[in-house]
Amino acid sequence: MLATPLPGGLFFGLDPGAARKAACPCGYPTAPAALIVPSCTSSKQKISSAQPKSFYESRFSIYDTPMINLKVNGKQLNLDVDPDTPLLWVLRETLALTGTKYGCGMALCGACTVHLNGEAIRSCVKRVADAAGKEITTIEGLALDLSHPLQKAWIEVDVPQCGYCQSGQIMSAAVLLSENPAPTDNDIDEAMTGNICRCGTYSRVRQAIHRAAEMKRSTT
Repeated sequence: MLATPLPGGLFFGLDPGAARKAACPCGYPTAPAALIVPSCTSSKQKISSAQPKSFYESRFSIYDTPMINLKVNGKQLNLDVDPDTPLLWVLRETLALTGTKYGCGMALCGACTVHLNGEAIRSCVKRVADAAGKEITTIEGLALDLSHPLQKAWIEVDVPQCGYCQSGQIMSAAVLLSENPAPTDNDIDEAMTGNICRCGTYSRVRQAIHRAAEMKRSTT
């Protein structure tokens, strides 16, 4: 069977033996397709463990990935990740901020909502490179002590049922209240339309947003 050449002298083909016979310029034999290629002493290319960019690179990741600077919940971080990785997976898998949820992967459900420079965005479709140098806030960064009016209202009204979508609901509601301190039912429905709750907690979500708005107004 034929093997397809890759940059740096690597090969990938249907025949595992062909992949084993290929070698780096330094003479170091490559691993089978299912394994990570060992470090090469003569090549300047960096073997990266980041999310692959293409089908071939899903077998051998051989491209350079510059460090990406993120500011997450007020902390400056330098991360060695593939710039094309969705922000959601960097937050969850690299930074262990698992309050942000995966729902659809297509920006349709709102479970992955975070703030980017104060705007509610869907992190499942946002490249991490596009978030570099910007302010990122996740549900963990809203208030660790649950002192945010929305968190208090969510608890008081007992909004969640299964709870899976609720971090996204709260993050969207936070942007709404920052822009509109006294929203009407229509304002809330319009702002929250992109956040889906399969348990149907919409009426309690609306009630909690009104309650949080009252709390905010009483402290100003």
